[in-house]
Formats: sequence, C-alpha cells, structure tokens
Amino acid sequence: MSDLERVSLAIEKDLIERFDALIARDGKANRSEAIRDLIRARLIEEEVSAGRGETVASVTIVYDHQRRDLADRLLTAGHDHHKAVLASMHVHLDEVNCLEVVALRGKAKDVRHLAEHMIGMKGVKHGKLVLTTTQV
Repeated sequence: MSDLERVSLAIEKDLIERFDALIARDGKANRSEAIRDLIRARLIEEEVSAGRGETVASVTIVYDHQRRDLADRLLTAGHDHHKAVLASMHVHLDEVNCLEVVALRGKAKDVRHLAEHMIGMKGVKHGKLVLTTTQV
C-alpha cells in the first residue's frame, strides 16, 4: 500500500456489526481491507458498465455433452472469436455433463456478446459471466 489516506466514517451500530460479522466470515484482516475491496469492486463495476478500458472475463457453463453438435458449436464460437479467447478448460463432470470455463479479453460489449451467445446455446444448462478490468 502506497500513500494511505485516513478517513473517518459514521455508520449505524447495527450496520457496522453486520459488516464486522461479514468480515469475520470472509476472513478479511480488518475493516480497512474490506472497505478497500468494496471500493475496488464498485470502481470495476463502473469501468465495465461504462465500457472504458479493457475488460477481462470468465464464462463458466455446464452443458449436456450428448446434445447434438453442442461441443462443436462451443468450439467454433471460440475459434470465431480467437482474439478474445485467452484460454479454456474442459472438465467431464459425469457421463452426461461437462463444465467449460473460458477466459476472455476485450471490449465489454464484445465479451458480453460472446458470453451470451455461448450461454444461450441449446443444451447449455447453466452459464455465468464474470467481468472485471485490468484498470483498477
């Protein structure tokens, strides 16, 4: 930490007690660390929603590998957007289900578009996109 600035906050007792309980559950060292994390998360959210700077993301999907051509369509989507795809990991969960995790990089709208395309394919049971930025 360089150049720390001290600040003082007035927070209702019940709110700070709930926050302290959350900090304890999450294993944070102290309130300052937890508040810094919250501030960073909000700044990242703003950067991503404003479309400023570069976005990095992970797309996680669970899908039925027996679904006709789904694995090939997911692979093709990655190849079609090869500049955005940094890496992928494929896991066989059982005889029917697979987990795919894809790391992406690019403009937020492009990353979102690709993720929504993959998550929306027939046979995908669940999908989640997590966006962040390298700017904060």
